[in-house]
Amino acid sequence: MANEKLLERKLRESVKKLGGWAVKFWVVNLAGFPDRLVLMPGGRFWFVEMKSTGKEPSAIQKLVHGKLRCLGFEVWVIDTQILLDEFLNQLR
Repeated sequence: MANEKLLERKLRESVKKLGGWAVKFWVVNLAGFPDRLVLMPGGRFWFVEMKSTGKEPSAIQKLVHGKLRCLGFEVWVIDTQILLDEFLNQLR
């Protein structure tokens, strides 16, 4: 079981080591956007929703994630160290 805050800290630190930036992302007037916008060299970026192990995104989060994906954006939902490692491997 992984805690959301622990996974989020590991994400921030790992992305920074890879030369990127994992920005806390808040859209004030629209609920459901992913927690982080991960920005990498070369103009690459991903939306990332962090969750504690076993927790699922809320209904509004799933709706927003779906809209983002329909627009062609990549959205990751990470709730385990294994998923975090998979995501980080994609950044390399």
